[in-house]
Amino acid sequence: MAQAEVKRRGLLGSFGFQVLAAMVIGLVLGLIARNLGTEEGQQGYALSETLKLMGSTFVQLLRVLVPPLVFTAIVASIANLRELQNAAALVWRTLFWFAVTALIAVSIGIALGLVLQPGVNTTVAVAAAEASHTQGSWLDFLKGLVPSNMLGLSASTKITDGSPTTALSFNVLQIVVIALVTGIAALRSGAAAEPFLTFNASALAVVRKILWWVIRLTPIGTIGLFGNAVGHYGWDALAQLGAFAAAIYIGLGLVLLVVYPGLLLLNGLNPVKFYLAAWPAIQLGFVSRSSIGTLPVTQTVTESGLGVPRAYAAFAVPLGATTKMDGCAAIYPAVAAIFVAQFYGISLGLTDYLLIVFVSVIGSAATAGLTGAVVMLTLTLSTLGLPLEGVGLLLAIDPILDMGRTATNVAGQALVPTLVAKRQGILDQAAYDSAGLEPVIEDQPA
Repeated sequence: MAQAEVKRRGLLGSFGFQVLAAMVIGLVLGLIARNLGTEEGQQGYALSETLKLMGSTFVQLLRVLVPPLVFTAIVASIANLRELQNAAALVWRTLFWFAVTALIAVSIGIALGLVLQPGVNTTVAVAAAEASHTQGSWLDFLKGLVPSNMLGLSASTKITDGSPTTALSFNVLQIVVIALVTGIAALRSGAAAEPFLTFNASALAVVRKILWWVIRLTPIGTIGLFGNAVGHYGWDALAQLGAFAAAIYIGLGLVLLVVYPGLLLLNGLNPVKFYLAAWPAIQLGFVSRSSIGTLPVTQTVTESGLGVPRAYAAFAVPLGATTKMDGCAAIYPAVAAIFVAQFYGISLGLTDYLLIVFVSVIGSAATAGLTGAVVMLTLTLSTLGLPLEGVGLLLAIDPILDMGRTATNVAGQALVPTLVAKRQGILDQAAYDSAGLEPVIEDQPA
């Protein structure tokens, strides 16, 4: 689409406005469904199921593209790293900034937990305590690094109404490992690997084209995702866990609106430009509650909107989508662990708080390919020796909190590559400074 054509479409035709409008429509439809009743046989059931189908179908379309996108993008990025100076420095600086921002986020979470005391100021019943069936451990982290097969796929079978159902899923961290090894091997193979790298580049172009067709459906998916969240979960449980929810969202707000802008300013970057460019990914993360599902959009805004070279962004963003989670793996487990300790009357010492920091900075990769926040919370509780039954106390409002957590995760996954690119002198400053003048999503060829 030509630049002039994009500008003539104005506000009503912009991608960002369409998604915001879709959120409003989803909110209204979700409230209608909730008021009419979302259980089978109630008047709002059909509307509720329609919203659920719309949202889940959209996320599934995004997720199905993640394995080929991550693999081809990382292999291509490794090949392209030959064109960048100090490739090794880029990798180490990326991991360093992942750790720094996680350290700041978990410190904020601990401070808020101690000041607001959410475990004391709660009316949730002890009967709500229940150990989660999904748990995380350091063994999960180590197993997640070792691919079980060349496709990074895993199968699980469960019995429903007496009939076995087998489902396939993918572990993104394993796909990242496979792609890294494949890319390095291709470079070491020299001229013999050139046909493979050419094919990989073509495959990446095809995947990106399909991706943009799916992204065009974002407003429709947003209606379903947001409407389903409001319709099924509502806000009733917030009354019992108000202090806890407030601590989480205050922490997320401090990271999004204070820490990230501060880091951008310290590196000579305009925070407003960052959020204008990253907003499509942040808002999609909020409604989809999936960093993996949002990965394609995050990578695009990082490249096209923020001016990070594609060769580097294609490596850093997928890696961040599996290991960089300031919301799910830093703010949330810190506040939640303190909540559980306060609820059960267990005192935490300096060593315990240092363990929370350690788990948040080092252990977030254990959530890759799993239910991130719950796995990270059980990993933190088990490391501290706190009752795992405390997880059940918080599950009632988890979907509401997960929206903000994922939005923060996505913002951080775009932030770190931008900071590293700026500090390494490879950021396209002109592209960054023009963020917001044109919609990044609509800039792509139809």
